[in-house]
Amino acid sequence: MHFAIDATTWTNARGYGRFTRSLVTALVNLEQPHRYTLFTDTPGAVPELSARVGVQLVASDRPAALAASAEGRRGIQDMMRMSRALSGASCDCLLFPTAYSYVPVLSRAPVAVVFHDVIAERFPELTVPSAGARWMWNAKVRLARAQAGAVITVSDYSRRELARQFRLDERSIQVVSEAADPVFHVMPAPEAEAALQPLDLPPAPLIVYAGGFGPHKNVPMLVEAFASVGRRYPAATLILVGENKKEVFHSEVGRIDRLVESRGMRGRVRFTGFLPDAVLAALLNRACVLVLPSLMEGFGLPAIEAAACGCPVIATRESPLPALLAGGGIFIDPNQPAELEAALEAVLASESFRTELAQRALCSASELTWRNSAIQMLSILEAAAGRR
Repeated sequence: MHFAIDATTWTNARGYGRFTRSLVTALVNLEQPHRYTLFTDTPGAVPELSARVGVQLVASDRPAALAASAEGRRGIQDMMRMSRALSGASCDCLLFPTAYSYVPVLSRAPVAVVFHDVIAERFPELTVPSAGARWMWNAKVRLARAQAGAVITVSDYSRRELARQFRLDERSIQVVSEAADPVFHVMPAPEAEAALQPLDLPPAPLIVYAGGFGPHKNVPMLVEAFASVGRRYPAATLILVGENKKEVFHSEVGRIDRLVESRGMRGRVRFTGFLPDAVLAALLNRACVLVLPSLMEGFGLPAIEAAACGCPVIATRESPLPALLAGGGIFIDPNQPAELEAALEAVLASESFRTELAQRALCSASELTWRNSAIQMLSILEAAAGRR
């Protein structure tokens, strides 16, 4: 069979890009005879993967990874160029790894679309602040749902939320899970310390957050909780990892920075900016806990990456993480600051408790692999193609 894949999010630093890169790489590495054509609008973005993989560059005034931001939108000409290219692909099935980069196509081939979550629908003002951008997003999602012969998401939790939000039958939604990349693993302490030298971190308990700074990520609640609990643990440091200067998505990093200042935490809260995977993995090896307090997560990949590094997790219950990391974390109501404070207290107070959580988390994370995800996706694509 021949599968066409939209790869315009390949360079995206968020979870969409990770999903596309890791899934497609694992997919083409499976022992199977299929051919793939990856469509990109960024020159040189997609590396050479296999003799069975072709890459087609589509001209673009502004790549989708940059244009589809919180306030931006893809140009009509860019969308038409990509639509024509994908529509002209002589393939057995066409895959959009995320609805984020979907464009309508005119093709006899069935279309598969991955809807990662319903965060933009549940929290529209927190994720897509302008009314015009929200209208465009909702129109795109409606078109994607209408055209999708295979509706896919990344977790059972997200499947339930999608079914509820869009009034779909859960059985009509298929799941392709995510996983930590191999770079996220338990490493010897000297190796981790060497990788972290440029960050010049204090020799103290490190609490880490990794992700975006959009309002739905709930980072201010984490800063407030750290300001409270941190008074009893004066050596602890909060590390905030994520793009904080050139973010194209909706961000409240300015508000978070002002909050840090007002709580007298300037010397104890660090913004690192974006970190390469190898450095983030070393940081997670060194950390005593990763905190993911979001109002909602479709998957919560940073928590899985932390678990793969042997780092315990405090995470939102509004996610699949309580099931994915059963026994390997503390799971909180993201609307209850007291629960987050209690969780931080429990982790900082007991090294043996941290070790117990880390061991369970590591065991759970090891069951998730991109190869298994690729097998799930391949089965869906083959079935969709077989229904032509």
